[in-house]
Amino acid sequence: MRTPRWRRAALVAVSTLLCAGCGLMDAGSSPSSPEGADRRGTESAASDSSAETAALTWGPTPQEVEQASRIVADWTPEQLAGQVIVGRYHSTDPEVPAQMVRELHLAGVSVTNGNVLDAEQVRATTSAVSAAVAEDGRDFPAVIGVDEEGGSVAHLRGIASTFPAFRSAGDAVDRDRAEGGREGRRIVREAARASGLELRSLGFTWVFAPVGDVTIGSADPTIGSRSPSSDPRTAATATAAAVRGYVAAGIVSTPKHFPGHGGATADSHEVLPTLSTGLEELRQRDLLPFKTSIRAGAPAIMLSHLDVQALDPGLPATLAPRVYDFLRQEMRFEGVAITDSLGMGAVADLPLPAVRAVQAGADLLLMPADTANTHRTVTAAIRSSEIKPERIQEAAGRVVALQLWQQRMSQELSVPEDAAERAEAAASELEAAAW
Repeated sequence: MRTPRWRRAALVAVSTLLCAGCGLMDAGSSPSSPEGADRRGTESAASDSSAETAALTWGPTPQEVEQASRIVADWTPEQLAGQVIVGRYHSTDPEVPAQMVRELHLAGVSVTNGNVLDAEQVRATTSAVSAAVAEDGRDFPAVIGVDEEGGSVAHLRGIASTFPAFRSAGDAVDRDRAEGGREGRRIVREAARASGLELRSLGFTWVFAPVGDVTIGSADPTIGSRSPSSDPRTAATATAAAVRGYVAAGIVSTPKHFPGHGGATADSHEVLPTLSTGLEELRQRDLLPFKTSIRAGAPAIMLSHLDVQALDPGLPATLAPRVYDFLRQEMRFEGVAITDSLGMGAVADLPLPAVRAVQAGADLLLMPADTANTHRTVTAAIRSSEIKPERIQEAAGRVVALQLWQQRMSQELSVPEDAAERAEAAASELEAAAW
């Protein structure tokens, strides 16, 4: 079987790190000198060690990538299919998502406002889902995600701290930039870090934020104040600062909605919008926040349900191979590519959207309309090789590698007992900085 691209990238990173030390040999030592040989041996061992433990651009180490590859190598089609699905469920009973995760081997679930009652019930839910993954024989965390952007999109309203809409992050950056300082981005970074720690205190491992879309204003019916700004530079600065904050909290962040939903004049919850922006304008405007987010260490990127004419016309970006290729090759993103919810109107009625998304390059399928049926469909596609073995192992392996990263980060970065109070303070500081 051909080595998957994601593993080849990790091996290239190891080689690069090793070669970077090739010129460090003591110039005063002869190659035949025992002293020189001993030193070279020590340096080589140190280089090998640092290469294995140095993080890749999206978080995991090459060692974690290789470990993930070994974990998924002998999995059944049912297990592989489950590990690329983040399920949807309709209940407030913690056992409902837990049972679904156990039976379908799901990567995890997305928790929405219809699934929550209070903080105690949320913790019971996240604990039950985590236990279900462990009972399924997986010793890495579940993907337990939530849309908690702040403002109008906050599914834990009344349970987690109330953050202002992400527009405040852009306003804080703008205000500070006008005064020639960097305090605005610090405040944005701290807000994301505090929010991430509070979410972890509730049992979450992922947050479907920040929004990197550059809004066009009143003609944008979907994003609006969820966007940090209508100015690409401001949006790029704010989004990257938030990513750094989430990374510092040990939670997986998900800049969205690639390649940028803020310029669409229709709502992808209802229909498939067409984005007719030219490629050069996309680069200068919509893509800039994603470029800075990737440089800031974004572990995952969420793709949008947009017909992007400049990249792969006629297809939603979530199902478009050329869009994934662009994300990987031109944007140089190596992490987890996750779809927007597959239950949205833009794709829900298309034939086999989950299978087509994985074939195109998606690593995670978010909230399909029918989780169990999607699992059956993806499993059948794996069995028939309609989804190629190297593609599904690449996808599942990336997800596992990222969860190994999240596990390590959560062990290294403890959640303070006053996480909720710190989050409230950070939310207030962000709101004040935007005025």
